[in-house]
Amino acid sequence: MNNIRSTLATVWRIASPYFNSDDKWAGRGLLAAVVIIELATVFLTVLFNRWNNVFYNALQERDQAVFTYQIGYFCVLAAFWIGLKVYQLYLNQWLQIRWRRWMTTRYLGGWLHDANHYRMQLLGDAADNPDQRIADDTQRFVEQTLTLGIGLLSAVVTLASFVFILWGLSNQAPLHLFGKDIAIPGYLVLGALVYAILGTVLTHVIGRPLVDLNFRQQRFEADFRFNLVRTRENAEQIALLRGEPAERTRLLDRFGFVVGNWLDIMQRTKKLTAFTATYSQAAVIFPYVLIAPAYFANKIQLGGMMQTASAFSSVQDSLSFFITAYRTLAEWQSVVARLDGFENSIRGGDALAQRQDIIHVKPTAGDTIDLDDLLVTLPDGKPLLAADGFSLRDNERTLVTGPSGAGKSTLFRAVAGIWPFGRGAVQIPANASLMMLPQRPYLPIGSLHDAVVYPGKAAQFDAGRVREVVTAVGLPQLAARLEEEAHWNRMLSLGEQQRLGIARALLHAPQFLFLDEATASLDEPSEAALYRLIAEKLPDTTVVSIGHRSTLDAFHQRNISLVRDGDRFTLRDKVEVGAS
Repeated sequence: MNNIRSTLATVWRIASPYFNSDDKWAGRGLLAAVVIIELATVFLTVLFNRWNNVFYNALQERDQAVFTYQIGYFCVLAAFWIGLKVYQLYLNQWLQIRWRRWMTTRYLGGWLHDANHYRMQLLGDAADNPDQRIADDTQRFVEQTLTLGIGLLSAVVTLASFVFILWGLSNQAPLHLFGKDIAIPGYLVLGALVYAILGTVLTHVIGRPLVDLNFRQQRFEADFRFNLVRTRENAEQIALLRGEPAERTRLLDRFGFVVGNWLDIMQRTKKLTAFTATYSQAAVIFPYVLIAPAYFANKIQLGGMMQTASAFSSVQDSLSFFITAYRTLAEWQSVVARLDGFENSIRGGDALAQRQDIIHVKPTAGDTIDLDDLLVTLPDGKPLLAADGFSLRDNERTLVTGPSGAGKSTLFRAVAGIWPFGRGAVQIPANASLMMLPQRPYLPIGSLHDAVVYPGKAAQFDAGRVREVVTAVGLPQLAARLEEEAHWNRMLSLGEQQRLGIARALLHAPQFLFLDEATASLDEPSEAALYRLIAEKLPDTTVVSIGHRSTLDAFHQRNISLVRDGDRFTLRDKVEVGAS
């Protein structure tokens, strides 16, 4: 029971924000329409039940006039039924896509807000495969929540409607055994209730493991798909290393988890289906077994018997809702758990950014980037590097050097405000623009124009300006392909990608430009040409570079080195290093 309450509370927390959002009136209106149509179909079911009595009595009495009239009446009811079902499906799907669009926008906003997606990874990314949670789980949640919610409403209303009918029929056709009437008020209702309770309990006992199995299946499927994507994106390196056998083995191992868990689902589903199919088939004849003695004792006519069977079936179906929907409920519960985990992960990333015991980026009125009592640590708290009273001066080109693993790239992440682990502050001039260029620049799938101007919008830069900078960085062959759409990270060499990264910097002209080995894949003459281009085109930009080549010294006015000091590294000007 506690698990049910917890699940329902989670569902309410996930679902209710949409119906209180800026799209709430459309959502509420569509939901109300779907509910009203469902209530109308239940009312039609009651009319169909009454029709059974009159129609089969007409057959028994061979009354052609009544028979003909009832055929016409049935056609009218059926026409209304069909119309209601068509528009219920249409409005339900309309509500689904609006709700899903709102949830997708909300989750994308929370995930991609202020580098939260990166912090979630730093925390261990408890919500694995966010792409699946945003794309698949939201769709399943919306669809299954509506399906189960409307189904439960229908079951409750149908039960309330037909219990009274079945109770009255129990009095008209009392239980008849061994030639005697046995007075048991509402015995047909009692029979349906006992039958459904036994079925529900046994279904839950048999099918309960499906909840965890479905949760694991979704995770294994997402992991396998994610690794397939990684193989595709790293096809060149795999081919160069002749890594196809190893990759095939690794992927088949991942797929082995999918198959193994699926076999467990198959075994459990087989048992559940065997029981539910038996239960459903037995439910067809069970009401006739109860009412037949009264019929053969002439206590009730054929129409009454058929009406009783129909009413019993409606009551039994309503009471058996959880039996028929159990597999969907098991999958739905796993979807709810995955979305709940994703929301918790989003909140965890946001909470990390609000903590006081982290590195804070603060605006300052000066024109330098100042590192005050800064200690950068690993996520487990182990010290990495420290700096206090250290400044990156405006309009000065600075080279940062040091051994691999000293934390040079992590220092850049701390300055960018995306690495929270540690303490102290990074003070950056208010309204200053920063651009970080990593060793492998990100080029989104789409047109080359869009890829170069990223993260800006295409309309911000005219095609002539983009062609100019692409040519300037040494890629004239790409200047004529700006409108071509492709997966540029896969099509271009790393050196070409790094040239496009420099072109991006020339377009945006940031106040501070951080180059994290952003030209390391180029030969030294090409690297030198790009640094001269930056000096020429961005004379007012403060450039801070990470590099290992001694040839970079000529393009920087200051050299900072990371030097080990006990259990951490510290920043020191190269002059100080030489003096010591």
